[in-house]
Formats: sequence, structure tokens, C-alpha cells
Amino acid sequence: MSKSFVDIDNARYDDQIQVMERIESADHCPFCEENLKKYHRQPILKKTKYWLVTTNQWPYEHTRWHFLIIYRQHIVKLSQLEPKAGEELFNLISWLEKEYQIPGGGLAMRFGDTNYSAGSVTHLHAQLVMPDLTDKDYQPVRIKIGKSVDQLKNKSRNK
Repeated sequence: MSKSFVDIDNARYDDQIQVMERIESADHCPFCEENLKKYHRQPILKKTKYWLVTTNQWPYEHTRWHFLIIYRQHIVKLSQLEPKAGEELFNLISWLEKEYQIPGGGLAMRFGDTNYSAGSVTHLHAQLVMPDLTDKDYQPVRIKIGKSVDQLKNKSRNK
């Protein structure tokens, strides 16, 4: 796993790539609280002992809601998570479900090496996604786990 806090290969939008290039040059984690406001323009909706909740600045296509639930301490693996943080995470998900009247959706949490997770930020966070079934171009929301073979080949050539 690289030492970078972001993996630009996993970005989905041009403006996201531009922001991630600035983050990479600065060499700090964009999800650590002291850096979050430098790059993330969405408001923090709720903060607890272990987590903070915000909307995704670059939501997946065809979503009505796409929340980021970011662990407040910088960690990258699930094994580093405080046990009580798991309970608090599910309490936050329940709060979001009620507060935003979410009838259904998905929860994803990537961790560790971004070649395996396909995450764009290494800092541990979860994503709560509700699809927008009313979108005129609606397609099911797809969450990628793992890089494509082409991405892995290109990465090994660039070393």
C-alpha cells in the first residue's frame, strides 16, 4: 500500500482529481478533522465521540442521498477501530435513516490497501447510499470494491 492518503486512480470526476492532486501535494489526510474543511465543502451534519457525518461531495450517480460517516481518528483498517465505535456507527446510521426518511439503501465501508478496496481516501469511513428511483436516467447504484486489471497493470508500470 502506498503512503499516500489518497488514490487518484479511484477518483470518478475531473474536479475530484484536481482536489486530490492538491491533497497529494500537501501530503496530509483530507478526512482528518484538521484538514477536512480545506477540501470538503459540505457541512458536517452530526459529530459524535468517534464519527462525523457529512454528505459526499462527489456522490455516486443515481443517488438521492450519499452520506460519508468518517471516523474521527486517523485509521485505515477495521482492526484499528475502537470496539465501542461500532455501536456508535449503527446508532448514527439509525439516526440518518429516521432524519432523512430513508426507506432503503446500502452501507459500504472500504478499508486498507486501495488496490483491494478501490477507495479514493485511505482514512476509514463508511458510506450510506440511497438510490434515486425517480431519476429519469435511473440505473442501480454500483459500489466498486477492488481495482480493475488495467488499473493494476498501469500502476505497476508507473513505479
